Amino acid sequence: MNRHNEIKNAYRNLGKEATFYDGMITCSTLPGKAVCALVWCMNKEKNDRYLELALSAIPEDFSGKLLEVPVGTGVLTMPVYRTLPKADITCLDYSPDMMAQARRRAPGNVQFVRGDVGKLPFESGSFDMVLSLNGFHAFPDKEAAYAETYRVLKPGGIFCGCFYIAGENKRTDWFVNKLYTPKGFFTPPYETAASLRKRLSGMYRQTKVQTVEAMACFCCRKG
Repeated sequence: MNRHNEIKNAYRNLGKEATFYDGMITCSTLPGKAVCALVWCMNKEKNDRYLELALSAIPEDFSGKLLEVPVGTGVLTMPVYRTLPKADITCLDYSPDMMAQARRRAPGNVQFVRGDVGKLPFESGSFDMVLSLNGFHAFPDKEAAYAETYRVLKPGGIFCGCFYIAGENKRTDWFVNKLYTPKGFFTPPYETAASLRKRLSGMYRQTKVQTVEAMACFCCRKG
């Protein structure tokens, strides 16, 4: 199953079980589609595209150790993890409510840990891959988050994911500055495409950053 189909499966049967967050993040419900269009200037095709880019670094036969932080409700990743029965997957989030929703969707090879990305409770070099979807724009201590995700990754390991960046879409920037930041949903400072490429290139041996509207999708390999 390719990543596109895995993403489609993530929200195919949301129906009445869909939370507002799930519908928005998957662009699958009427309120979710409205937010995607109004705030993020994305239709379903663009939404699928940035998620595909963010998840494309995970091999279809991955059997190593993967850390996802934050896991959120798991709506995006649990369908992917079901296709990776040999992988050892750890999902971390600070919100017990989010993790409770993710746990209900999780296959048996996924374990959950409540914790802070700025102080990860794992030994250095513990994971073959670290995945972070829609997290870094919300983390209050971004420097610690970058340092910790790097620390727990093995040499040769992959760091991938996506998050909001400033300077790509004026309408999105307006909503982030006037609504998301004052409400505490997002926390400045925010990367730009240029600053993210510079930062990741300075930390990792291989770095690829692509943008879809105001979302940056990245994949890096640790030296």
